[in-house]
Amino acid sequence: MIPNKLKIGDTIGIVAPSDPIIGEDLEELNRAKEIVEKSGFRIKYSKNLFSNTNGYSSTAKEKAQDINDMFQDKEVKMIWCACGGNNSNNVFEYLDYETISKNPKIVCGYSDITSITNVIAAKTGLVTFSGTNFKTIATDETDYSYQEVLKRFVEGSLELGKQGEEYRTIQEGQAQGELIGGNLFLLHEFVAGTYKADFKNKILFIEELGFETPPAMVSNLLAYMKQNGIFNQIKGLWIGNYEHESGVSLETIVRDVLELPNKKYSFPIIKSNNFGHIETKTVVPIGTKARINTKQINKIELIENCVK
Repeated sequence: MIPNKLKIGDTIGIVAPSDPIIGEDLEELNRAKEIVEKSGFRIKYSKNLFSNTNGYSSTAKEKAQDINDMFQDKEVKMIWCACGGNNSNNVFEYLDYETISKNPKIVCGYSDITSITNVIAAKTGLVTFSGTNFKTIATDETDYSYQEVLKRFVEGSLELGKQGEEYRTIQEGQAQGELIGGNLFLLHEFVAGTYKADFKNKILFIEELGFETPPAMVSNLLAYMKQNGIFNQIKGLWIGNYEHESGVSLETIVRDVLELPNKKYSFPIIKSNNFGHIETKTVVPIGTKARINTKQINKIELIENCVK
């Protein structure tokens, strides 16, 4: 199930399902609003956008209500998450998945929003998106990430990133499958439990915030996924941004955990710097089929539409 394209003049709904919008966030949010409105869109803030009921965020029910309301609101054509944080997963049990299924719309965000985009995709079959958060377009030094939003949602482009960007091969091969992924720390929580995700035959894309997650923790997260059979199920792996003061790279940790080269894990692995906690964030659909071919310059491509 794919959402409709965004048209100039459409209304975009802004929700804050993770950290609260307080302090400097208020100024950044309003600057982002000015940028998007200059492009011709209308912005609608959710009822509880500025709530901080718990002192660390809105309540789970307040956040879920905002998401549910935005899906029900016929005027709203896209739901854009304001920022990341630490506890967006507390909305899971309060989301109205039936309403979401009946009102498919673009849902976009990254970092902690990985929880919401992946659970909605899993529960409803709606294609969701890992891309810049709304507030971030006001703090970026360039308009790269915002232009990627317009390219994906308005133009319906199938291009991942921009022409000429570097894609490096970690392990050669070809594969195709539906994309699943986002922030590594959040993804590992979908390995088991009530909201377990289906990784079988998927192309997994991962990134991590080096400021908060040292290499040993990244190794821990990947090892947990390995021990639970995730790397026996996937068809391909796409590594995004990870920058830590140690200089240890995400690909180095992947090589170590998977003991590459290893015949047990023969799927293709590629690396790029165009998604994650980085200035250059392309919009990656979750639930859309993609193809990896390490012999090509652009080593990954979408092979079906993610908006209509």
